[in-house]
Amino acid sequence: MKKSIFLPFVAMFVCSCADDVQPVANPEVDTVPITFACQGDFDISMRAMTRSLEADGKELTDIWIIDYLGDDLAQQLHQVSTDENFGTPTLNLSVGSHNIYFIASRGQSPALDTDAKTLTFGKVLDTFYKSLSLNVSATSAGSQSVMLERIVTKLKLTFEDAIPANAATFNVTPTAWHYGIDYTTGQPTAAVSSQTISVNVPSSSLGKTGEYLNLYGFSSATEWTTDIAFNCKASDNSILGQATITAAPLKRNRITSFTGPLFSGNSAMTLALSSDWLTEYTATW
Repeated sequence: MKKSIFLPFVAMFVCSCADDVQPVANPEVDTVPITFACQGDFDISMRAMTRSLEADGKELTDIWIIDYLGDDLAQQLHQVSTDENFGTPTLNLSVGSHNIYFIASRGQSPALDTDAKTLTFGKVLDTFYKSLSLNVSATSAGSQSVMLERIVTKLKLTFEDAIPANAATFNVTPTAWHYGIDYTTGQPTAAVSSQTISVNVPSSSLGKTGEYLNLYGFSSATEWTTDIAFNCKASDNSILGQATITAAPLKRNRITSFTGPLFSGNSAMTLALSSDWLTEYTATW
């Protein structure tokens, strides 16, 4: 059975002087309220009363905070982007040694499993993570800044030739792909084998060249490889073009970018490097 305790939280705005505020010492207290300000490789802005977090121009939609006191799950909190204090939650932490895990994401169809200690997505999108060890006492600071780091890789496929007028879907099948993490380590869970990811072709892309497709997956900081088969299909499921990439190199916080024709059948491959996130890996298929 999952052990979950949801605690209410209070909207707070963290200013530059927040770290100077200290609670009054009281040796008899059992819990201490601490506000966490989530920061990272994303933009932070205010919209009316709502705090917005954006990465690469896309808004993060969810934050999970999972608090362990020793080996025991003490509480968990799930925030959504419409919450007034999105990214600045206040938790009442029991006095003692805590391990607290922060995940911020815009991934779709999330599933948190506190028995397996995993967070899995039906569709992986940009995601950030931080593990924080915190010893809480009666005199602990009332605020903490938490710097989250990106834990996904991004595969970018750019199509040199024009997309046919009857194109309906792009379909990408990696030999191995990671859809979840162990939230206590931030490492990817076991890879899923040969699962096809389908994306509808926008009508605005029809007839155009240079269109691209992004595919996100969880990754470790150590480079690994997987084969990628992909195609474009019409609405009647007929294949309009297809290609295969062998041993695509992937790494956390790095874009692996491939460019080539999909509909002319030219499968020649060359390699080049350009800069984005970490050093972007680029190639043609």
